[in-house]
Amino acid sequence: MINKLKALIFLMSATSLVAYAQLRNAIGMEFVRIPPGEFMMGCSPGDSQCNGDETPRHRVQVTKGFEIGKYEVTQAQWVALMQTNPSANRGDNHPVETVSKIEAGDFINKLNERNDGYRYRLPTEAEWEYAARAGTDTPYSGPINEVAWYAGNSEDETHPVGLKKPNAWGLHDTQGNVREWVSDYYSPAFYNINPAIDPTGPQPCAPGAPGGPGGRGGPRGGRGPQPVPFPTGGTPQEQIDALRRQVEQLQQQLQQLRNDFESGPRGGRGLPGGPGGNVSGPFNCVPTGPRGDLQLVDALDGLPTGLPVVRGGGWDQKDSFQRVSARYSYYGPTLRVSDIGFRVVREAASR
Repeated sequence: MINKLKALIFLMSATSLVAYAQLRNAIGMEFVRIPPGEFMMGCSPGDSQCNGDETPRHRVQVTKGFEIGKYEVTQAQWVALMQTNPSANRGDNHPVETVSKIEAGDFINKLNERNDGYRYRLPTEAEWEYAARAGTDTPYSGPINEVAWYAGNSEDETHPVGLKKPNAWGLHDTQGNVREWVSDYYSPAFYNINPAIDPTGPQPCAPGAPGGPGGRGGPRGGRGPQPVPFPTGGTPQEQIDALRRQVEQLQQQLQQLRNDFESGPRGGRGLPGGPGGNVSGPFNCVPTGPRGDLQLVDALDGLPTGLPVVRGGGWDQKDSFQRVSARYSYYGPTLRVSDIGFRVVREAASR
């Protein structure tokens, strides 16, 4: 009897080890299986801090299960593939940051080149919020000091991933530490027309896409840049924060000028020409990557453009920015800042 019990325990342990190995890849990235389902996307009930681009709250179906990174991509994982470390806050187990959306895509391409049986990609905005909410309907996944590194407790730096409590599905740092690139482009009013099934965000290279490369407005959607006062006699950290905001404001103004130039005096002309063709204004849709995905490129400088979306709060932001429905549009896929990283989704390669 004792021998049979020992054999059963050994079999259960071996099964657990196999399951764990299947959720971990060769460079140590761990994944959590997310089941298909539906949820209410956008502003949480009773949340008085929501912005206009978080509404209307609407039902979304995620029809296919997927695996998403248990943690944000770490610097050690980045170095294992890219051989460099661009991060401002160094630490092997800290999230990689100061990487653009394009560079995150380069990392993912290298993962896919390993042909390990999975296809890797950024999550869509809907997948990110679905996984971050983990079946809850509240602005935060728990008491903020227990789940997030943010301005109130981060001591102005990132921290190793996984030190804060996970959400109900086992994901760490979906709120706080670094904000995360997702695959979508931005439109401040997209929730008004958001498809109910597996939405992927507005497609700037689709025929007749409204508003050009993802709409206009500041990082909170629809508001132009506001003056950032430089603190007279402030502490060194206050002056650094003000300079950081001024740099971001200038980057925003540059992108808005590009959007205005593309849209013309009337604005919102869409993108005639469709996939693969020239769009109105100085932008082209060109195929990029191994699958030939279309990317909006600025014909003036040859660089990718548009307004990519970032989700989740960062180590340098106050608590209201950590809410699970908060969303940001940033000034182009070449932007690098020290509070933006990413996590990765993977699916079986046969799908």
